Amino acid sequence: MNRTDEGSESAVDSKSRLAGMSALLELRKENDSEGRLRAAGARVLLEKVNAAFDKKPFAPHRFFRQGDAQTIGAHFWPRRTHGRAQNEDEPRLFEVETGTRVLAHCRWQSQRTDHPTLVAWHGMEGSTSSGYMLSVADKAYQAGFNVVRVNLRNCGATEHLTSTLYHAGQTGDLRAVIDELVKCERLSRLFLAGFSLGGNLVLKLAGEYGDDPPPEIKAISAVSPSADLRASCDLTNQPRNWIYRYDFLLSLKRRIRTKQRLFPHLYDATRLYRVRTIEQFDDRFVAPAFGFANASDYYAKASSLPFIGRIRIPTLIIHAEDDPFIAFPPLRDPSIAANPYVLLVAPERGGHVAFVSAKRPDEDRFWAENRVVEFCRMVAES
Repeated sequence: MNRTDEGSESAVDSKSRLAGMSALLELRKENDSEGRLRAAGARVLLEKVNAAFDKKPFAPHRFFRQGDAQTIGAHFWPRRTHGRAQNEDEPRLFEVETGTRVLAHCRWQSQRTDHPTLVAWHGMEGSTSSGYMLSVADKAYQAGFNVVRVNLRNCGATEHLTSTLYHAGQTGDLRAVIDELVKCERLSRLFLAGFSLGGNLVLKLAGEYGDDPPPEIKAISAVSPSADLRASCDLTNQPRNWIYRYDFLLSLKRRIRTKQRLFPHLYDATRLYRVRTIEQFDDRFVAPAFGFANASDYYAKASSLPFIGRIRIPTLIIHAEDDPFIAFPPLRDPSIAANPYVLLVAPERGGHVAFVSAKRPDEDRFWAENRVVEFCRMVAES
């Protein structure tokens, strides 16, 4: 091959490379344009949701105005269709990891694949029988949704289904449940809702999906999410919050004793009386069980706050500024306000997973649950 031929071939190769680069740039431009359109569409949708919510602002019950009163009043409110949910919902086991299953309770519409599905996770030491879980399930079902309420590992008296514990960043379990619902049940419209620790989980999961979330997941809702575990732990440790700390520790210690009976080679409940804070519990049991260096390392890696800016699914966060033990200030992080896919609704009052409202003619007193269902309905219809 002479020098002229080499030059001709080099020119052809150069033109081919330029053409390829031009096509790649055009494709990137198209993708960027689609990304902006998706973000713009999400922003318009959430603005519409926010406008609807503005017409129904939270007004606290006149007897439960302060955060503690809201939180405790909601917990003991005789309100939430326990009998029906327990008797009629279908129990179902999901294998989330080899040798580990979680128990869910499902309420199906006839022709379930024709309906959207709300999948809900509860808070720390809660269960599928927690009042807010039963209540939101009833409301979502009445609105035309299938409802799947999922226990975290060990919760709802399921310690025998796994040799492990659970932790606040365990999004792999959520992925397993979602994957099975999509593949086995052929559900194409999933709406994920989380309360408190469950709220942290669904937010973290959505952020982990980043720019490529499963198309079946249409929206995320988080009520009183523990998005910054360190800040919430510090708040719970304050002397004024001794009653919440005591209640959580009582339940956590009871679980360790149960796990010791079931798996004596894995758990040691001796000197459990020395554990006086949630951080001490996490330092001794949770962190080493899941490969974290200590409780602080666990809190840093399991918190959803660093992930919220990456969310690309329409997301509703409801959090009261007076939440007594889950810190609200971290949600003022600029990454949340800057994300067009996230709507933060932050009433001044409402307590923790409570939002017991003044009486309204068109809905019951549990404002946050009503907003979650309304949000899901609006997204489903959009």
